[in-house]
Amino acid sequence: MELRKNQQTRTRKNDLTRHYEGDQLDADMVHQERLSGKGKLTRKRTVISETRSDADGDQEVIVVDESLCRPGRVLRTQGLHSIVLSKDGERFQCATRKLLKDLSSGQRQAVSTGDRVLFRLVNEQEGMIERIEPRRRVLSRTSKGRQHVLVANVDQMLIIASVAEPYLKPNLVDRFLISAEQGKLPAIICLNKIDLVDPADLQPLIGLYSQLGHRVIPVSAKDGTNVDYLKRNLTGKETVVAGQSGVGKSSLLNAIEPSLTLREGAVSEENQKGKHTTTAAEMYPLAGGGYVVDTPGIRQFELWDVIREEIPAFFRDIRPFINHCRFPDCTHTHEEDCAVKDAVADHLLDARRYESYLHLFEGDAV
Repeated sequence: MELRKNQQTRTRKNDLTRHYEGDQLDADMVHQERLSGKGKLTRKRTVISETRSDADGDQEVIVVDESLCRPGRVLRTQGLHSIVLSKDGERFQCATRKLLKDLSSGQRQAVSTGDRVLFRLVNEQEGMIERIEPRRRVLSRTSKGRQHVLVANVDQMLIIASVAEPYLKPNLVDRFLISAEQGKLPAIICLNKIDLVDPADLQPLIGLYSQLGHRVIPVSAKDGTNVDYLKRNLTGKETVVAGQSGVGKSSLLNAIEPSLTLREGAVSEENQKGKHTTTAAEMYPLAGGGYVVDTPGIRQFELWDVIREEIPAFFRDIRPFINHCRFPDCTHTHEEDCAVKDAVADHLLDARRYESYLHLFEGDAV
C-alpha cells in the first residue's frame, strides 16, 4: 500500500559514525542533523542540598558558595525585589534567584518579610538572594489557593482590633488567634480606640480572652492610654502587627515609635471600613530594641492549611470538651450527646465563641 503524499516520515541517515571516523562527514550532513532533549533527565534539575537540625527538626537548605555571599534580613518584599538589611546595617535591593522561585511554586512568593537570607552582591546597591534560611514561627494565610507567608521569624503576634469605627469583629480576632496557634506565635490582643466607648462595656470580652491565656491590652492611640505599657511588651522582641483595615495599626505604631511617621488613614463614615495605607508588610526597628512588622489591613482572613476537622483543636476553650462527645467524629454542629453543645447550654462555653467556631467550620467569610 503506497502512502499518500506528505505522509511519509523522513528516515535518519545511517552510518553517520562510520562516515565521521572515515572523515567523510560533509558540511551538509552537519546542518541536517539535530539533537533534541526529550528524555526524562532533560526535564529535571539536580539541586544540591544539606540537612540542618534545630529545635524545629531537620530541614533541607540549598548549598551555595557562602564565601561569595552575605547574610541579611528581608525588611520588605514587593513585586520582583526585596529590601535586605545586611549585618553591618547597609540596605540592598535584591532580586530572587530563579531556582528559589521554582522551589516555592506552591507559595504566593518565594521571599517574605522577616526571612533570613544569603545574598550575593551584584553592584554597590543591588544583590541576588541565593538562599533562604529555614523559617520559624510564620504567619500565613490563603491567597488564591496558595500559601501567602505574611511574615517569618518573629517572636509574637499583636492583634489590633478597634472597639468602634470600625466596629469590633471578634470572629476576625478568633481567626488571627488560630493562625497564631498554628504558627506557634504567642498572641497579644490590643483593643484600640477605647476613648470612643465606655471601658466597662469591654470587661466581658477582656475577661473571656484573658481566661484563655491571652494578654489583652485596651489602648487609645489618640489620648495615649496604655501606650507605654504596650510599648514595654514590644521592646526587645520581634512582633508582627495584624488587624483589619482602619483599626489604627499605623496610628498606634506612630504613638509607640514617633520616628516611624507611618501614613495614617481615616475610616469611612458610610460603610465603617478603613482604607489601605499599608500596602506591603515591612519591618521597622524600635529605639529600645526589637522590631515591629506592620502588615496591610485585612478585611477577610482565610486560614492556610487548616481542614474543618482540625478547627476545634485550635479553640482553647472548646478543646477540653472534644473527647467527651458520644461520636469520635463529632463535628459539634448537629450531633446528639455532643459535649461541646452541652457546654454551651450549661454556660461553660461562651456562646459567641461557639458561634465563631460554626462560622469557621462552615467556611463563612468574616
